Amino acid sequence: MAKNPDEQQGRSLTEPFANNLPARHRTARLWQLAFLASTIVGIVILTALLFNIVNSAFGLAAVQVKVDPATLAMDGVPIEKQTKVQLVQILEGSLKPAVYKRLETEKPFVGRSRNEAYDLVVERVVEPKVEQTWPLFDSLLHRQEILAEMAQEYPDAKAKFLSWIDAKFLVTPQSSQAERAGVRTAILGSLWTIAITILVAFPVGVCAAIYLEEYARDNWINRLIRTNINNLAGVPSIIYGMLGLAIFVRALERLTSGTAFGFADPTTANGRTILSAGLTLALLILPVIIINGQEAIRTVPTSLREASFGLGATKWQTVWAHVLPSALPGILTGTILAMSRAIGETAPLVVVGASTFINKDPGGPFSKFTTLPIQIYQWTSRPQAEFRNIAAAAIMVLLVLLLALNATAIMLRNRSSRRL
Repeated sequence: MAKNPDEQQGRSLTEPFANNLPARHRTARLWQLAFLASTIVGIVILTALLFNIVNSAFGLAAVQVKVDPATLAMDGVPIEKQTKVQLVQILEGSLKPAVYKRLETEKPFVGRSRNEAYDLVVERVVEPKVEQTWPLFDSLLHRQEILAEMAQEYPDAKAKFLSWIDAKFLVTPQSSQAERAGVRTAILGSLWTIAITILVAFPVGVCAAIYLEEYARDNWINRLIRTNINNLAGVPSIIYGMLGLAIFVRALERLTSGTAFGFADPTTANGRTILSAGLTLALLILPVIIINGQEAIRTVPTSLREASFGLGATKWQTVWAHVLPSALPGILTGTILAMSRAIGETAPLVVVGASTFINKDPGGPFSKFTTLPIQIYQWTSRPQAEFRNIAAAAIMVLLVLLLALNATAIMLRNRSSRRL
């Protein structure tokens, strides 16, 4: 019986495919394993990073005091339960007259709360000092060995389990002593800086993306602009810091210091202010926002524009009412990535003039400033081990702040997506 020519032709076409199918499946499985291995490596590295941070932010410490709190008891009442009046009496009797007068000048004791007076007694009279610290997992797994070492090296010290991150750490300004240092000033500086950055970079970046995608003609000038924007996204951040130093700190000093508006701080009238830092970071993330904005606008179907034009809408009405709302989720995604980069930058802020030590809260865009990354950098460069502990605590604060800002932006993005 003769074979059907069509069947023979079909077999000749399917046989090579069937013969190559096992090899293709093997290749697919190899790539799947490679992708899985990459994911596992990333998770392991991230876990190791978080482990190191948490391990340094908690643990046992050998704490030695200058004055035993038990000796400050009045009528058998320990300082923890004493009234504000009794605590002020302890301060007046224990401190030098000049020190007591300075504290009274900074803030009268009449206006201080009982907790503030208690903190001053602990800080100025008791004066606890951390002699040595041990990481969290050593404190949990080798507690007896640590206590034995502490008894030998620091016989007068007491073992205390410390959490370097707590409510007091968040509301206390910078200090030269790790036990008293906090991140309040750095948090406020970071919030001020990132607010100015987003307020400047987001509208400028979105408007530039709209122009390049919807209005700009396809000529060599606009192609050159697009190429340069793509190149600027990869420029090292310290170059932006040098640009900010030349333009915002020096050339526009009267504006960024507030002198031109009559709001200049006499101690910071040199352009090295929050405004200069925010504008510098805005330049840093502007290419990222423009590129992501262009990609988001490019994904909007052409049929949507044509339908709008068919109903008699103008170019601007089409962009405002249809293109921009459709592209907004993608634009916000790019903004989240850019904001995450800006809040963790250090190099451009150092060049612009961020303070490594400042205990005065920023009062506006024309104030001196520091940020959490700068604070972390300054603490990790200290030789004392205690500063590395509070640096780990500050890293946890920075991560929580970043997650909170990103969560807010994601909520806005999701809300805009549901409206479509």
